[in-house]
Amino acid sequence: MVAGLAATDALQRDQMATWNAGYWQSLWKLRLPAAMPFLFNGLKITTTLALIGAIVAEFFGSPTRGMGFRISTSVGQLNMALVWAEIAVAAVSGTAFYGIVAWIEKKVTFWHPSQRQ
Repeated sequence: MVAGLAATDALQRDQMATWNAGYWQSLWKLRLPAAMPFLFNGLKITTTLALIGAIVAEFFGSPTRGMGFRISTSVGQLNMALVWAEIAVAAVSGTAFYGIVAWIEKKVTFWHPSQRQ
């Protein structure tokens, strides 16, 4: 996000100064729209990694609940059908989260070259 806020070039910032735009106007109308592709790239990565992190944390930290606990318990009981069902649910959930963020990105950053067909 910081790299996105700094992604504007000097010509664009000078144009905003020529229009007598203040800091907040320049931030809202120039720098934040330029940072949106960076923000959504970060969100797409973190939505899937957060799901993985939560499941892995449940392997060690959850005494009786959660997908990670259920996977580790089922492996100990050799209930591989439940293990693979949990993995499939996690994969579908991660894909759905990624798809939702990608859909929102397409609606918000329709002007960006990466969204053009």
